[in-house]
Amino acid sequence: MRPGERAEGQPLWKRLGWMAAIWGASVGVLGVVAMLLRGWLNS
Repeated sequence: MRPGERAEGQPLWKRLGWMAAIWGASVGVLGVVAMLLRGWLNS
């Protein structure tokens, strides 16, 4: 997407793909943080 181009012009599959990628990355980061905290608290 070029600067100034609105997201509404993007195909639905592309917008859903970006949303799924962001969601997956956030779930992954939260999982890593949870594992680190669990390991730290159990040591």
